[in-house]
Amino acid sequence: MTISLEGQVAIVTGAGRGLGRAYAMELARRGARVIVNDPGVAMDGAEGSSKPADEVCDQIRELGGEAQPSYDSVASFDGGAAIVQAALDAWGRVDAVVCNAGILRDRAFHKMTEDDWDSVMNVHIKGCFNVLRHAWPVFREQSYGRVVMVTSTTGLFGNFGQANYGAAKAAMIGFMNVLKLEGQKYDVRVNLLAPSATTRMTEDLMPAELVAKFGPEHVAPVVAVLASRDCPDTGLIIEAVAGRIARSAVVRGTGVTYDESQLRDAEWVLANWEQITSLDDAELWWHLQQPLVPADD
Repeated sequence: MTISLEGQVAIVTGAGRGLGRAYAMELARRGARVIVNDPGVAMDGAEGSSKPADEVCDQIRELGGEAQPSYDSVASFDGGAAIVQAALDAWGRVDAVVCNAGILRDRAFHKMTEDDWDSVMNVHIKGCFNVLRHAWPVFREQSYGRVVMVTSTTGLFGNFGQANYGAAKAAMIGFMNVLKLEGQKYDVRVNLLAPSATTRMTEDLMPAELVAKFGPEHVAPVVAVLASRDCPDTGLIIEAVAGRIARSAVVRGTGVTYDESQLRDAEWVLANWEQITSLDDAELWWHLQQPLVPADD
């Protein structure tokens, strides 16, 4: 099967460099018309330039594709509206949104400022809301949409000095779990991607021997699947790194049960701690009331 995005319109935020650029180029290569959104800021969100978005658009056009730049910030509600409107003005529809924009304000928690926290939250998780809130009515109207939010293994498992970043990335899990349900009736599929690759955000964190091996081109094909009509699932977390693509998930252990008419004290809880925390026979739940069901149900 050949995955094609011919006739589709995709928005990629943070698409001027690194992974976002790779996503935009891959989607365009497969036929999508792409809004290349990037305000061209530094890693901490400072400054700004139209150059990164313009250069990616030029590269897509040189390959025979169609692309339009967007310099709006995902961190504002009006910016999110403008990004979506750019796609509607150019091509009259939106089929896929890749929420990739991000900044870093790494700092040990005891030194983290309110601005460090708010700036990262505003770009990562509020940025997803700002763009998707304006794309969502379009998806519902056309009964079709694909969403890829870029989370991180920091949000899944933790990483020293990234409390703001990890919290924002973990928040995407809860956001996705609701959107997958609300979008199901309209064939809107919402998934998370947790990539690892060499970018300006990670090159100083990776051992030198890995930098050359962990190219964004290893991750872009996963985005092509998740952003396409062929995407088989919704509500998944997919990790992608050079040499490995895998699913991560939040599961619920079986725990212990007791007669709810009889209270149990803290000593009882501690005595049963091993069984309470065991993940033997853990279950994957689709929503609060029901274990995992097929996406078509």
